[in-house]
Amino acid sequence: MYEFTIIVPVYNEEENLERVEKELLAYTKIAVKKTSVLLVNDGSSDNSQALIEAICKRNEAFNYISFVENRGLSAAIKAGFDYVETPLLGYIDSDLQTAPEDFNLLLKHIDSYDLVTGVRADRKDTFIKNMSSKIANGIRRTFTHDGMDDTGCPLKVIKSDYAKRIPMFKGLHRFLPAMILLQNGKIIQIPVQHFPRMAGTAKFGVWNRLIGPLMDCFAYLWMKKKYINYQVKSKG
Repeated sequence: MYEFTIIVPVYNEEENLERVEKELLAYTKIAVKKTSVLLVNDGSSDNSQALIEAICKRNEAFNYISFVENRGLSAAIKAGFDYVETPLLGYIDSDLQTAPEDFNLLLKHIDSYDLVTGVRADRKDTFIKNMSSKIANGIRRTFTHDGMDDTGCPLKVIKSDYAKRIPMFKGLHRFLPAMILLQNGKIIQIPVQHFPRMAGTAKFGVWNRLIGPLMDCFAYLWMKKKYINYQVKSKG
Protein backbone atom coordinates (compact mmCIF):
# COMPACT_ATOMS: atom_id res chain seq x y z
CA MET A 1 0.00 0.00 0.00
CA TYR A 2 1.56 3.28 -1.10
CA GLU A 3 1.85 6.06 1.49
CA PHE A 4 3.41 8.84 -0.59
CA THR A 5 2.92 9.98 -4.20
CA ILE A 6 5.37 12.20 -6.06
CA ILE A 7 3.67 14.45 -8.62
CA VAL A 8 5.85 15.31 -11.63
CA PRO A 9 4.45 17.91 -14.07
CA VAL A 10 5.80 17.34 -17.59
CA TYR A 11 5.74 19.78 -20.48
CA ASN A 12 7.98 19.04 -23.48
CA GLU A 13 10.62 17.26 -21.40
CA GLU A 14 11.50 14.36 -23.71
CA GLU A 15 15.22 14.99 -23.12
CA ASN A 16 14.78 14.65 -19.36
CA LEU A 17 12.33 11.77 -19.00
CA GLU A 18 14.89 8.96 -19.07
CA ARG A 19 16.69 10.64 -16.18
CA VAL A 20 13.38 11.24 -14.39
CA GLU A 21 12.61 7.53 -14.57
CA LYS A 22 16.08 6.49 -13.42
CA GLU A 23 16.32 8.88 -10.47
CA LEU A 24 12.75 8.48 -9.20
CA LEU A 25 12.91 4.71 -9.52
CA ALA A 26 16.14 4.78 -7.49
CA TYR A 27 14.43 6.96 -4.90
CA THR A 28 11.50 4.55 -4.48
CA LYS A 29 14.03 1.96 -3.29
CA ILE A 30 15.38 4.21 -0.50
CA ALA A 31 12.25 6.17 0.37
CA VAL A 32 11.24 6.30 4.04
CA LYS A 33 7.59 5.92 2.90
CA LYS A 34 6.35 3.46 0.27
CA THR A 35 6.32 5.71 -2.78
CA SER A 36 4.54 5.93 -6.14
CA VAL A 37 5.02 8.45 -8.95
CA LEU A 38 2.33 10.34 -10.89
CA LEU A 39 3.52 11.92 -14.15
CA VAL A 40 1.21 14.74 -15.29
CA ASN A 41 1.64 15.48 -18.99
CA ASP A 42 0.60 19.11 -19.44
CA GLY A 43 -0.26 18.86 -23.13
CA SER A 44 3.29 18.27 -24.40
CA SER A 45 3.80 18.70 -28.15
CA ASP A 46 6.99 16.62 -28.34
CA ASN A 47 7.46 12.88 -27.75
CA SER A 48 6.93 13.11 -23.99
CA GLN A 49 3.64 11.19 -23.93
CA ALA A 50 5.02 8.13 -25.70
CA LEU A 51 7.98 8.09 -23.33
CA ILE A 52 5.69 8.50 -20.30
CA GLU A 53 3.53 5.56 -21.39
CA ALA A 54 6.61 3.37 -21.83
CA ILE A 55 7.93 4.38 -18.41
CA CYS A 56 4.63 3.54 -16.72
CA LYS A 57 4.34 0.23 -18.56
CA ARG A 58 7.67 -1.05 -17.23
CA ASN A 59 7.41 0.40 -13.70
CA GLU A 60 4.56 -0.65 -11.43
CA ALA A 61 4.97 2.36 -9.15
CA PHE A 62 4.60 4.85 -12.04
CA ASN A 63 1.27 6.15 -13.36
CA TYR A 64 0.27 9.10 -15.52
CA ILE A 65 -2.50 11.46 -16.50
CA SER A 66 -2.36 13.44 -19.74
CA PHE A 67 -4.08 16.74 -20.55
CA VAL A 68 -5.90 17.38 -23.82
CA GLU A 69 -3.94 20.63 -24.14
CA ASN A 70 -1.34 22.68 -22.30
CA ARG A 71 -2.92 24.32 -19.24
CA GLY A 72 0.09 25.47 -17.24
CA LEU A 73 2.01 24.42 -14.14
CA SER A 74 -0.68 25.30 -11.60
CA ALA A 75 -3.22 23.17 -13.50
CA ALA A 76 -0.80 20.24 -13.64
CA ILE A 77 -0.16 20.44 -9.90
CA LYS A 78 -3.88 20.79 -9.19
CA ALA A 79 -4.63 17.70 -11.30
CA GLY A 80 -1.98 15.82 -9.35
CA PHE A 81 -3.62 16.84 -6.09
CA ASP A 82 -7.01 15.69 -7.43
CA TYR A 83 -5.81 12.26 -8.56
CA VAL A 84 -3.50 11.34 -5.68
CA GLU A 85 -4.92 8.61 -3.43
CA THR A 86 -2.18 8.43 -0.78
CA PRO A 87 -2.24 10.32 2.55
CA LEU A 88 0.95 12.20 1.60
CA LEU A 89 1.98 13.79 -1.67
CA GLY A 90 5.08 15.46 -2.98
CA TYR A 91 5.99 17.60 -5.93
CA ILE A 92 9.17 17.83 -7.99
CA ASP A 93 9.95 19.43 -11.36
CA SER A 94 10.85 17.17 -14.27
CA ASP A 95 14.09 19.12 -14.86
CA LEU A 96 15.38 17.50 -11.62
CA GLN A 97 17.28 20.56 -10.45
CA THR A 98 16.41 19.25 -7.01
CA ALA A 99 17.28 15.75 -5.77
CA PRO A 100 14.54 13.14 -5.18
CA GLU A 101 16.49 11.70 -2.23
CA ASP A 102 15.92 15.00 -0.41
CA PHE A 103 12.25 14.01 -0.10
CA ASN A 104 13.47 11.90 2.84
CA LEU A 105 14.67 15.09 4.56
CA LEU A 106 11.23 16.65 4.15
CA LEU A 107 9.32 13.51 5.14
CA LYS A 108 11.12 13.45 8.49
CA HIS A 109 9.11 16.54 9.47
CA ILE A 110 5.70 15.79 7.95
CA ASP A 111 4.26 14.23 11.12
CA SER A 112 4.59 17.60 12.88
CA TYR A 113 3.71 19.84 9.92
CA ASP A 114 1.14 19.93 7.14
CA LEU A 115 3.49 21.25 4.45
CA VAL A 116 7.26 20.88 4.34
CA THR A 117 8.98 22.78 1.55
CA GLY A 118 12.56 22.80 0.40
CA VAL A 119 14.63 25.96 0.26
CA ARG A 120 17.46 25.97 -2.27
CA ALA A 121 20.46 26.76 -0.07
CA ASP A 122 22.98 27.14 -2.92
CA ARG A 123 21.09 27.84 -6.13
CA LYS A 124 22.74 26.91 -9.42
CA ASP A 125 20.79 29.32 -11.63
CA THR A 126 21.71 32.40 -13.65
CA PHE A 127 22.15 35.76 -11.92
CA ILE A 128 18.98 37.14 -13.53
CA LYS A 129 16.91 34.11 -12.49
CA ASN A 130 18.24 34.24 -8.93
CA MET A 131 17.65 37.98 -8.53
CA SER A 132 14.16 37.92 -10.04
CA SER A 133 13.24 35.04 -7.72
CA LYS A 134 14.58 36.88 -4.66
CA ILE A 135 12.58 39.98 -5.54
CA ALA A 136 9.44 37.96 -6.24
CA ASN A 137 9.80 36.07 -2.95
CA GLY A 138 10.22 39.34 -1.08
CA ILE A 139 7.06 40.77 -2.65
CA ARG A 140 5.14 37.58 -1.87
CA ARG A 141 6.24 37.55 1.79
CA THR A 142 5.06 41.16 2.14
CA PHE A 143 1.60 40.17 0.95
CA THR A 144 1.24 36.75 2.61
CA HIS A 145 3.44 36.90 5.74
CA ASP A 146 4.14 33.21 5.21
CA GLY A 147 7.77 33.50 6.36
CA MET A 148 8.98 31.35 3.46
CA ASP A 149 12.20 32.29 1.64
CA ASP A 150 11.79 30.18 -1.50
CA THR A 151 8.27 29.09 -2.40
CA GLY A 152 9.49 28.50 -5.95
CA CYS A 153 11.58 25.55 -4.79
CA PRO A 154 10.21 22.56 -6.73
CA LEU A 155 10.44 20.13 -3.83
CA LYS A 156 7.55 19.92 -1.39
CA VAL A 157 5.68 17.41 0.76
CA ILE A 158 2.07 18.06 1.78
CA LYS A 159 -0.58 16.13 3.65
CA SER A 160 -3.04 15.23 0.91
CA ASP A 161 -6.19 16.28 2.75
CA TYR A 162 -4.76 19.82 3.01
CA ALA A 163 -3.61 19.84 -0.63
CA LYS A 164 -7.01 18.74 -1.91
CA ARG A 165 -8.70 21.68 -0.13
CA ILE A 166 -6.56 24.28 -1.92
CA PRO A 167 -8.71 26.21 -4.46
CA MET A 168 -6.03 26.43 -7.15
CA PHE A 169 -5.95 29.01 -9.90
CA LYS A 170 -3.24 29.95 -12.40
CA GLY A 171 -0.14 31.10 -10.55
CA LEU A 172 -1.23 29.83 -7.15
CA HIS A 173 1.48 27.15 -7.07
CA ARG A 174 3.73 29.94 -5.74
CA PHE A 175 1.41 30.37 -2.74
CA LEU A 176 1.08 26.78 -1.50
CA PRO A 177 2.54 27.53 1.98
CA ALA A 178 0.24 30.54 2.35
CA MET A 179 -2.76 28.44 1.32
CA ILE A 180 -1.91 25.87 3.99
CA LEU A 181 -1.76 28.69 6.55
CA LEU A 182 -5.28 29.74 5.49
CA GLN A 183 -6.37 26.27 6.64
CA ASN A 184 -4.64 26.86 9.99
CA GLY A 185 -2.02 24.32 8.96
CA LYS A 186 1.63 24.30 10.02
CA ILE A 187 4.50 24.83 7.57
CA ILE A 188 8.29 24.65 7.66
CA GLN A 189 11.15 25.04 5.17
CA ILE A 190 14.18 22.74 5.03
CA PRO A 191 17.43 23.35 3.06
CA VAL A 192 17.83 21.04 0.05
CA GLN A 193 20.33 20.53 -2.75
CA HIS A 194 20.07 22.36 -6.07
CA PHE A 195 21.70 21.57 -9.42
CA PRO A 196 22.02 23.19 -12.86
CA ARG A 197 19.49 22.09 -15.49
CA MET A 198 20.99 19.11 -17.35
CA ALA A 199 18.75 19.04 -20.45
CA GLY A 200 15.84 20.83 -22.06
CA THR A 201 15.01 24.48 -21.59
CA ALA A 202 13.33 26.46 -18.82
CA LYS A 203 9.66 27.22 -19.53
CA PHE A 204 9.51 30.50 -17.60
CA GLY A 205 11.03 33.93 -18.27
CA VAL A 206 11.43 37.07 -16.18
CA TRP A 207 7.72 37.92 -16.65
CA ASN A 208 6.66 34.63 -15.07
CA ARG A 209 9.11 34.94 -12.19
CA LEU A 210 8.57 38.60 -11.34
CA ILE A 211 5.60 40.41 -12.88
CA GLY A 212 3.34 37.35 -12.80
CA PRO A 213 3.86 36.69 -9.07
CA LEU A 214 3.19 40.37 -8.29
CA MET A 215 -0.16 40.19 -10.05
CA ASP A 216 -0.93 36.87 -8.34
CA CYS A 217 -0.42 38.50 -4.93
CA PHE A 218 -3.57 40.55 -5.48
CA ALA A 219 -5.46 37.39 -6.44
CA TYR A 220 -4.22 35.78 -3.22
CA LEU A 221 -5.42 38.73 -1.12
CA TRP A 222 -8.86 38.46 -2.70
CA MET A 223 -8.93 34.71 -1.99
CA LYS A 224 -7.76 35.23 1.59
CA LYS A 225 -10.65 37.62 2.18
CA LYS A 226 -13.18 35.20 0.67
CA TYR A 227 -11.67 31.92 1.88
CA ILE A 228 -14.07 29.57 3.70
CA ASN A 229 -12.53 27.54 6.51
CA TYR A 230 -14.49 25.35 8.91
CA GLN A 231 -14.11 22.39 11.25
CA VAL A 232 -16.82 19.82 11.93
CA LYS A 233 -17.39 19.31 15.67
CA SER A 234 -19.64 16.26 15.31
CA LYS A 235 -21.98 14.50 12.92
CA GLY A 236 -24.74 11.97 13.23
